[in-house]
Amino acid sequence: MRSLSRCRWCPKLRGRRCFAPGRILTESRSAPRDDNSQVPHPPFDLYRFDTAQAVAGWRAIDDRVMGGVSRSRLHFNAAGHATFDGEVSLEQNGGFASVRSAAGPLGAPGATECVIDARGDGKRYKMCLFMVDGFDAISYQTEFTPPRHDWGVNRLPLTAFAASLRGRQVPHAPALDAAGIRQVGLMISGRQARRFALDIRAIRLE
Repeated sequence: MRSLSRCRWCPKLRGRRCFAPGRILTESRSAPRDDNSQVPHPPFDLYRFDTAQAVAGWRAIDDRVMGGVSRSRLHFNAAGHATFDGEVSLEQNGGFASVRSAAGPLGAPGATECVIDARGDGKRYKMCLFMVDGFDAISYQTEFTPPRHDWGVNRLPLTAFAASLRGRQVPHAPALDAAGIRQVGLMISGRQARRFALDIRAIRLE
């Protein structure tokens, strides 16, 4: 029996990809469905960067929004992964670069970790999760330092993510809810000037 690719979130779009590349579930036409069929359970791929389409919808949000001159991008590498790269500058009171995904339902009830399959350059990076669709919104962040020049699995407990807004912690913000994640981001900050490059194969919730 022929199988169809169906997005978890857009059941009417059978056989097509929705706005969130990399989040595709293969299901037989005859597979039974119940009231919980649309609820993802860990492990759940947020993004698997094995095609050029997987980086569509990601955009740079650098310190240029506050007058800085840092720059970054997330692009597809022909070797089969994405690369977050650019240059951080401390000029004009800058010092950070980041990219963020398109907004959409990315949550996974029951997840306790965000897992990133990445290869680094010796620099520290931040994983950022958002529970709203807005641009100027609270992000939940935690740092990680992927292996230098080697691929490694970075496991980030969701309890380690701290709420932040415009570079400052928000101590009384609601707790991060794995089921309510709407955007995903990557950032480099902490006055780590000069060029950087972070390779990513996948980001998932477990």
